[in-house]
Amino acid sequence: MTRAASRRRPTMAEVARAAEVSVMTVSYTYAQPERVSEQTRARVREAAERLGYPGPHPGARSLRRGRAGSLGVILGEHLTYAFEDPQAARFLAGIAEVCADHGLGLTIVPVTGSASDAGRVAEAAVDGFVVWTTSDDDPVVDAVAATGLPSVVHGGPRRDDLSFVAVDDRAAARAVAAAAFAGARRPMVLSFPLDRTRATGVHRALDPAGASFRVTRQRLRGFRDAWTEGGGRWSQVRVAVCSRNTAREAERLAAGLLTGPRVPDAVAAMSDELALGLMRAAGRLGLAVPGDLAVTGWDDTDAAAAAGLTTIAQSLRDQGARCARLALGEEAGGGPVDWRLILRDSTRRA
Repeated sequence: MTRAASRRRPTMAEVARAAEVSVMTVSYTYAQPERVSEQTRARVREAAERLGYPGPHPGARSLRRGRAGSLGVILGEHLTYAFEDPQAARFLAGIAEVCADHGLGLTIVPVTGSASDAGRVAEAAVDGFVVWTTSDDDPVVDAVAATGLPSVVHGGPRRDDLSFVAVDDRAAARAVAAAAFAGARRPMVLSFPLDRTRATGVHRALDPAGASFRVTRQRLRGFRDAWTEGGGRWSQVRVAVCSRNTAREAERLAAGLLTGPRVPDAVAAMSDELALGLMRAAGRLGLAVPGDLAVTGWDDTDAAAAAGLTTIAQSLRDQGARCARLALGEEAGGGPVDWRLILRDSTRRA
């Protein structure tokens, strides 16, 4: 056995003997330093450093305090989504920043859509939860509420027993779709999934109320508002549903939508990722943006700016930080979330 492997963690009692104080004094030095004189604290910390004692074990400290020292984050998407999607990564960065400021860990609680999800939530050693947008009927949300821990839902569903943070999706969707659909005759929406089946498809006269994802539902309503307020009928708007929020998925779906006799001349996409995937497909087919096809996105990512994409700007990092502060009891109520329309070269001027 190597020397490193054979080394054991020094105990609090050993630190107490070395510093010539009680074990309780060592505990107070770390947990409630205001109860120990500065001179005694210095003696305890000097002994701890000499012995290589890093402080109380987090698990033991959690049991004594009734706190876990970590904030749980639940992503309804596959786990790699947190690292692949730029906006999910920004959202997590905002949470992580607040956790770091408070000396807390961040625990991503994996959910798979299986019956075991609720148990995984119930057993998570966390002090509260932040739930990334999911469907109204997702049992994970009920499991989170049942823990009784301070919890926040981002995007949806909206419930009376949980805090909530989101932009006004309907108003923002109306604004960006008005830019997308200006002068259009054959409008289309590139949509997030409607429900947890994540089925793809193309719909006409789609009733937004049938979408169990609140974000999808509210954005569809806003897109409908923009088109009908301009004198059009909602039945004229095709809604193409993607199974995942990825450029690759949008590019695959768009390859079939941008050919044939009814090629759309305007597309309002629910994210920059979807819009950029569609624009790649359009470029391969020789369609000019915005001459042949006006396109809008949502999120104002760096890639959207580089592509000249008209979009909705929102800070997912700020929203993640707000969710974390709510879960930690630093804010009372979600309040409005800022957004703004960014007009660029991918849309026509009315």
